[in-house]
Amino acid sequence: MTDVAAAPETKATEAPNPSAIPADELARLTDDIVAALKTVYDPEIPVDIYELGLVYKVDIDDERNVAIEMTLTAPGCPVAGDMPGWVENAVSVVPGVKSARATIVFDPPWDHSRMSDEARVALNMW
Repeated sequence: MTDVAAAPETKATEAPNPSAIPADELARLTDDIVAALKTVYDPEIPVDIYELGLVYKVDIDDERNVAIEMTLTAPGCPVAGDMPGWVENAVSVVPGVKSARATIVFDPPWDHSRMSDEARVALNMW
């Protein structure tokens, strides 16, 4: 399984590709998955879930199944039951993705420090 760091401030390492997926295809898949994640918004916040830092981990296995670990801005978020489906739907239509599964986790808890600079600008949180 290839672990793709999902935090906006995280850069891919230059380590050898342990995946059966060719490196150039894995890079394209990763970029396309991130783009798909950026189409999903928390309806109460005008920033996508990726830039908000709600996506903690994206794993792509050798069969191109994608597992996403994500969180919510608050445990009582009213879209907690819907958000994983939105994420799965967005990622599952990426060309080359066989399936997508999103799991909500609350450890570590989300806080404002996880937001990208882009999200901070959009929310005027400087």
